[in-house]
Amino acid sequence: MHPAMTNATARTGTSTLATNKVIRNTYTLLSMTLLFSALTAGMSMALNLPHPGLLLTLGGYFGLLFATTKFRNSGLGLVFVFALTGFMGYTLGPILNAYLALPNGGQIVMTAMGGTGAIFLGLSGYALTTRKDFSFMGGFLIVGILVAFLAGLGAVFFQMPGLSLAVSSMFVLLMSGLILYETSNIIHGGETNYIMATVTLFVAIFNLFTSLLHLLGFMNGED
Repeated sequence: MHPAMTNATARTGTSTLATNKVIRNTYTLLSMTLLFSALTAGMSMALNLPHPGLLLTLGGYFGLLFATTKFRNSGLGLVFVFALTGFMGYTLGPILNAYLALPNGGQIVMTAMGGTGAIFLGLSGYALTTRKDFSFMGGFLIVGILVAFLAGLGAVFFQMPGLSLAVSSMFVLLMSGLILYETSNIIHGGETNYIMATVTLFVAIFNLFTSLLHLLGFMNGED
């Protein structure tokens, strides 16, 4: 065999092993953070803790996200990943309590949870098995998420339920796209840091769940 072909084959094999390691580490850490977030949400619900409010929620989220990004290549990054996902779980607890207090609340929460799981498993499974490249979605997702985020803030400050529902619908589509994009990014070597890959997928799952919860609550006449 030609030396150049041998070197190319070796590089391909090494790249595949590295990608598989990132995938394995990402989904292991994602499972752990989802469980930890569920634990903090459960504690928040059991203690009936109040929601921290929009400003504190955004401050805590972006602050911990910044810290996670800064220390993503060190062991401290793992600490901040759990701090971030645990904080998000805490903010979710009061929201779940509010829905569970409704006559049909339990069914709404379980349906949103099942829908989130089905969408995530279906889309990530599709990206992993087909190995299609969804990198072309990157620019659209960045712009779409920014627009939806600003529209969501407007809906809160100006108390516009119709806009809030539109934003939730947008987030369902955008977070579904983000799952495809990030999974593809990992497969094709665009994301080599499993901590950042975990954070991206976790945020997508979290926003997908809360958006479905809002939409299902409205359709059931409970929101």
